[in-house]
Amino acid sequence: MNLRRTFLKSAVLASGLVALGVNMAAAEELETLKEKGVIRIAMSGAYPPFNFVNDENQVVGFDPAVGTEIAKRMGLEAEIVTTAWDGIIGGLLANKYDAIVGSMTITEERDEVVDFVGPYYSDKRAIFTQPGSGIDSLEDLEGVKVGLTLGETHEAWAREKGYDINTYKGLPELLLELENGRVDAIVNDSIAAILAMGAKGQDFEMFADPTTEPFGAGIAIREGNPELAAAMQAALDSMMEDGTYLKLAEEWIGADIR
Repeated sequence: MNLRRTFLKSAVLASGLVALGVNMAAAEELETLKEKGVIRIAMSGAYPPFNFVNDENQVVGFDPAVGTEIAKRMGLEAEIVTTAWDGIIGGLLANKYDAIVGSMTITEERDEVVDFVGPYYSDKRAIFTQPGSGIDSLEDLEGVKVGLTLGETHEAWAREKGYDINTYKGLPELLLELENGRVDAIVNDSIAAILAMGAKGQDFEMFADPTTEPFGAGIAIREGNPELAAAMQAALDSMMEDGTYLKLAEEWIGADIR
């Protein structure tokens, strides 16, 4: 059992009877949300331009825009919640919120403890360094300091590779640590890092991880909610069909990322 699987199993155990109670009541979850009129949507708030806190202390970006539009099409109001990424699945299982729309990669390990809607975009793992670092392959990461976001799939991958790693709360910290030379390389989803460094004028070099295929980002909900999953998927599909998805993607990302 790898580190990521162990973490996710621990999250389930930590949720204990709370998670059990959620599963027992899962069949009525969509009806309950409609009665309340609100769906609580979680993300880290530290992953620009997908989700971040702006100068007005509002959580904005592609993820909250997609989540809010899905909620609207379901006849619900979206309440955006920010939380630490490394505990975000545990919070979902403990009923602290109803869905995660936070650029979460769909993996087999995660799919064992949550259900996914989507994917709603695709991306690929990439390694970023300062110009002239001489790091241009996975082999070059051996013996240097590698920065990652705590709890992301990239962390488990780097640990399995045996790299010397430092972990951080989110992408802004990763970029700062790379810029200041406290890490030699960072590993991240390519789109977010490229856009974030471009926005701040940070110079970088990058190469894609040749050992992994592109991955999909999905919306996580508690298991055993087929009606909720179907309603969210229908809303997402309709967004993609009528051009709303493309409009949001171009606004926040600058391209169609399906």
